Amino acid sequence: MVQTDFAFLLQAIAWPLALLIAWVAGEWLLERWHVPRVTSYVAVGLIGGLINLPGLTTDIPGLPFLANVALALVLFELGYRMNLRWFRHNPWVLVLGVVESLATFGVVYWVSGWFALPVDHRLIIASLSISASPAGVLRVANELRSTGQATERVLHLCAINCLMSVLALKLVVAYWTLSTSGDIVLAAFNSVHVVGTSIAVGGLLGVAVSWMLRLRGAHERGVTVVFALAVVLLTTAAYGLMLSPLLAALTFGIVARERRVHLSSAQRDFGTAGDMLSVFLFVYIASLLTWTDVTHTFVLGVVLILARTVTKVLCNLAAARLSGISERKGVLTGLALTPMSAFAILLIEQTRLYGFEPAVQVLAALAGMMLLQELFGPVVTQRSLMAANETHVTKE
Repeated sequence: MVQTDFAFLLQAIAWPLALLIAWVAGEWLLERWHVPRVTSYVAVGLIGGLINLPGLTTDIPGLPFLANVALALVLFELGYRMNLRWFRHNPWVLVLGVVESLATFGVVYWVSGWFALPVDHRLIIASLSISASPAGVLRVANELRSTGQATERVLHLCAINCLMSVLALKLVVAYWTLSTSGDIVLAAFNSVHVVGTSIAVGGLLGVAVSWMLRLRGAHERGVTVVFALAVVLLTTAAYGLMLSPLLAALTFGIVARERRVHLSSAQRDFGTAGDMLSVFLFVYIASLLTWTDVTHTFVLGVVLILARTVTKVLCNLAAARLSGISERKGVLTGLALTPMSAFAILLIEQTRLYGFEPAVQVLAALAGMMLLQELFGPVVTQRSLMAANETHVTKE
């Protein structure tokens, strides 16, 4: 009886306990060894999964939705920091983002053919590999107070990568649907409809919220609260309409920026609530990985990471002078795009929830790659931005 009560108590407090430990570890390791906070959060989630902590590794309704809200807030901020006029003045950045995405897809698809993977799995892995993790990149950049040529380029390329990754995955889903069911209408619904409607909903909300804020004249704190609530509304609506909340949130942020609504740097990360959701997001993502899958796919993960990283670095190096930066900063930009796990895992999880059967097998095949990317990707981004001399961290 006592053991049963203790097990129930442990299961009930598993998530609050894990989040508290993750936050403490993040602050301590950042101060002592300059380890990015998100890496510490991931480590706690991985350890919780390793010891099979009751309550942390069980399927709890509502957690995927909460994780999508957390990532949608990050994508909104990433979209808000995008400057579309920059693409008009320097179209090479846009061209680089598209070419690098296509090159990454092709190289990863080719390299994954060295392993015994079905074609549809290789297509999905290549689509996910295009993306860079907005949560990892943006959190590290904000943590370092990083600003400058390389930082802005990394953020813009990250947004382009995410958009291209969603588009590629939706095309793969449409191809799979058409090949398995022969239903061209269903295939179009799973690709064109989802992408187009997600962008339209995010854009319309961006216009409506911006108009409301200008009409009411909200102060800085009020603007942040309104945007946060709008992102929650957008995520809920996307779930109900079977759309992509991540793509809708990115579009929402871009439109809000273009509508000239002010969101100061003091309100980045959405304050304390955003910090809590960030801790939860990375612990949750890490808890989805199983160590059995990690050990079985570790070699595959290392090979795919090398292929993806080399492709991004070479593309940025080749376009460095054309797009207005030095070769050194081009290399650092490519390295800073190393993280990909949070966005990729939630994207494939959403696809699974919408009835895409290969998603479960693909997530297992990517376990080794995701573990390495989650743990070390933010560190690579941190060191790259520091090497670019664009960080402005001061002792408080």
